[in-house]
Amino acid sequence: MTRQSDSIQEILKDSNYRLDLFKEREIATLRKKVFPKTVRGRATPHVKCIVRDRDVQLKPEEIVRQLYAARLIDQYGYPQNRLDFEYAINFGKEKKRADIVILDKDRDDIPYIIVEVKKPKLTDGKDQLRSYCNATGAPIGVWTNGEQISHYHRKDPNYFEDITDIPNGGQSLEDILSERFTLKDLIIRDKVANERKSLKDIILEMEDEVLANAGVDVFEEVFKLIFTKLYDEFQSQQDKTAINYVVRQMTKTAVNEPRPPDYFDRQDYESLKKAVGTVDDEDFRVMAFRNTGQTDAELKAKIQTLFDQAKSQWPGVFSQGATFELSDSHLSVCVSSLQDVKLFNSNLLVVDEAFEYLVSKSAKGEKGQYFTPRHVIDMCVQMLNPQPGEYMIDTASGSCGFPVHTIFKLTGHLFNNAEIKPDEKENILKVFGIDFDEKTVRVARTLNLIAGDGETNVLHLNALDFERWSDRAEKDRQWIRTYGDGYERLEKLRAEEGQNKRFNFDILMANPPFAGDIKESRLLHQYELGFKANGKAQSKVGRDILFIERNLDFLKPGGRMAIVLPQGRFNNTTDKYIRAFIAERGRILAVVGLHGNTFKPHTGTKTSVLFVQKWDDKLCPKVEDYPIFFAVSEKGGKDNSGDYVYLKNEKGQDKLDRNGHLIVDHDLHNHDGELPDGIAEAFIEWAKGEGLSFWRNEECGLETDRRTAGRNFVRNNRKRELYVDPDADISRLCDEMNDMEMEFAK
Repeated sequence: MTRQSDSIQEILKDSNYRLDLFKEREIATLRKKVFPKTVRGRATPHVKCIVRDRDVQLKPEEIVRQLYAARLIDQYGYPQNRLDFEYAINFGKEKKRADIVILDKDRDDIPYIIVEVKKPKLTDGKDQLRSYCNATGAPIGVWTNGEQISHYHRKDPNYFEDITDIPNGGQSLEDILSERFTLKDLIIRDKVANERKSLKDIILEMEDEVLANAGVDVFEEVFKLIFTKLYDEFQSQQDKTAINYVVRQMTKTAVNEPRPPDYFDRQDYESLKKAVGTVDDEDFRVMAFRNTGQTDAELKAKIQTLFDQAKSQWPGVFSQGATFELSDSHLSVCVSSLQDVKLFNSNLLVVDEAFEYLVSKSAKGEKGQYFTPRHVIDMCVQMLNPQPGEYMIDTASGSCGFPVHTIFKLTGHLFNNAEIKPDEKENILKVFGIDFDEKTVRVARTLNLIAGDGETNVLHLNALDFERWSDRAEKDRQWIRTYGDGYERLEKLRAEEGQNKRFNFDILMANPPFAGDIKESRLLHQYELGFKANGKAQSKVGRDILFIERNLDFLKPGGRMAIVLPQGRFNNTTDKYIRAFIAERGRILAVVGLHGNTFKPHTGTKTSVLFVQKWDDKLCPKVEDYPIFFAVSEKGGKDNSGDYVYLKNEKGQDKLDRNGHLIVDHDLHNHDGELPDGIAEAFIEWAKGEGLSFWRNEECGLETDRRTAGRNFVRNNRKRELYVDPDADISRLCDEMNDMEMEFAK
């Protein structure tokens, strides 16, 4: 790397500014212009300003300003004489200076677009931008810190509406608002990819702009908007097929063998935009979820019609009479904020993170139940290896991460708005979810209805209170209309006719609530763990403890499960009876200690994932002693604040996977080869050597010596495989696992 290259990185390294938004050629052009200049006896990096035509010292904000100004001139076509830096704006006796101003083409003393780069946080920058636009009357504002960017139309002093982009030098604002917009444009201009924002960030901005003071249920209104937006994208599925075809043709190998039918195939986002940009979209459907410059009342009528159509397509999520409660002007701002976000983004992280935030604002977090991060879900799915024809359930399903990712595994592709094949649909309808929280059930049903082509087995039930299921299924007409078909499919899996206690599921994966005790004697009397060893009833039992027994009851002999539990259940002396209860009913396959940041910012409770297979004469014969796979995650994918940590490329920019998604940096699995092999891959190697039934086939390599696999795992990953007598106290082994964590921390 050259000294000039180092100079830019050196300036940025301790700042909140980054250059993800800019292409390497843009940065390289600026880099060539950098020269040292001695100031007060010290050499500092300078450039000749592209606008002021004089030498200026390069500081973080100046780097971003020079790069963006060059883009305005070279790409947007604004003449240099329409740009002004440090433009003076009067606030009574006080004067402030805007970073970049594009002057009106007809009146060179009137600002047309104001750009703010000095505030590296959006909330600070937007407040500054709002004040500048209101003081000058400028109709357009831009904020960027080099990593993210936002474009706004100043609708009036109260509201700033998002716009797709700013007009170029030959366009007007009306041209931007009224342009024809198809799925092709949405892919190219996706705000999540282009502006480096998450859907959660956008919702937070909407809250700050209008929702907080709108006098409505924020969850309900945002849910309606997302539901409607998903439907709008769903309606363009034929256009997506056409786009996929063109992109596949452009990415064929030299020997003319097609690559997987994904947008990405490990390309970067610029490659995707280039490929999609060649598509002829003249006959494509025009996206309806857009603010195209009509009146607020006309826009609301259009979006309400689209919402009504979505309710008919995907029933059972909203009542047929549901309407938007937002005012016309508030709805206009929200539509503008969401219209350039591509929600059908394969792995659901875009939608899921937003719903996690919205649901956590209600009482869900107080119940000790939090959405499971997608990389934890993928680890569990990979380790338990669901196969077509098998039945799977999540008894505390939340947003249905475990069921949806099981669907991904069974169908062999990620979430999209393509038509579901009949054989895939048959397997999808063998996947179930249950949750007692009505809001999360509706979120989950939305995602499953789309993934399952209009049908779903996500049910609003209390998994622990199974004796009362029949009351709802027989007497609650609204419940029957919404959940009846899925419930009938669930009934067919009962182990005993007419009884809801035991079922015949092959796989169960769950992250049950682990806060609060069950004290209701009627409930406790339904469970063995509701009684003491002497036969007397317990006065209270931890909710997660009852879920352990309940989950085992859902599994048929030989069935397997993964369950997230607080670490204390594995090593507390008082919980020894729970461990004995589990070991009596099945083989403990693995315990994976999750990183302490996994469920932050909602909770810092230390958790582990327990993997168990029920004893069965054929699939899992009971033995006196056997090895257990133990592993500890050293890289949790989140920082201490609970924000996701993403993988960087060699340029220090966020790396995208082949589906165009940011890659969470963790050690639970290898993310289709984007990360080093992790815990899941090590378990799979071990499971094949151990001959576990769900990894037992001709390709499993049964000749692999299990101790060799274990030694390789220790050497390469600093984890270990431990051999135990199931009658022994597993807490000793968990203490060893804690010791390993302390060793890693050092």
